[in-house]
Amino acid sequence: MNTSNALAHKLLPPVLLLVLVALIGLTHALLPRPSLVPEPYRPFGLLPLALGIALAIAARVQFARARTEINTFAEPTRLVTRGLFRLSRNPMYLGMGLAAVGAAMLSGAAVAFLLAAAFVAIVDRWYIAFEERQLRSRFGVTYEAYARSTRRWI
Repeated sequence: MNTSNALAHKLLPPVLLLVLVALIGLTHALLPRPSLVPEPYRPFGLLPLALGIALAIAARVQFARARTEINTFAEPTRLVTRGLFRLSRNPMYLGMGLAAVGAAMLSGAAVAFLLAAAFVAIVDRWYIAFEERQLRSRFGVTYEAYARSTRRWI
């Protein structure tokens, strides 16, 4: 594995989310910003933030109960299709995306929403795409049937 691949495989989605939240905090503190969310409504961002974190944790618990690999770049060991995974193929990422939107709402800044959108795009095009290739390779028609019957996000 070359150095750039090694680094890419260490930047796990929760780490990327923490970087995003830190960037939102920095931009909120340091940059002049047009506000998309008026001040009295910003605390409503706590709702998607909390729901997103709870959803991601609940999905993580399901992975632990199934005794399957959580690391995005590790070989998948089991295909989890029950519980939250009946409703979405990616409830952990959905939760992280909700948390990112909640953080953006708390900031209110336009750049925060751009960062949240970038997070969702990176998750969708990089992490999920990688995982789907691995799952297709490992589980074949079983994964294909699951993918046809369950939406990627919601």
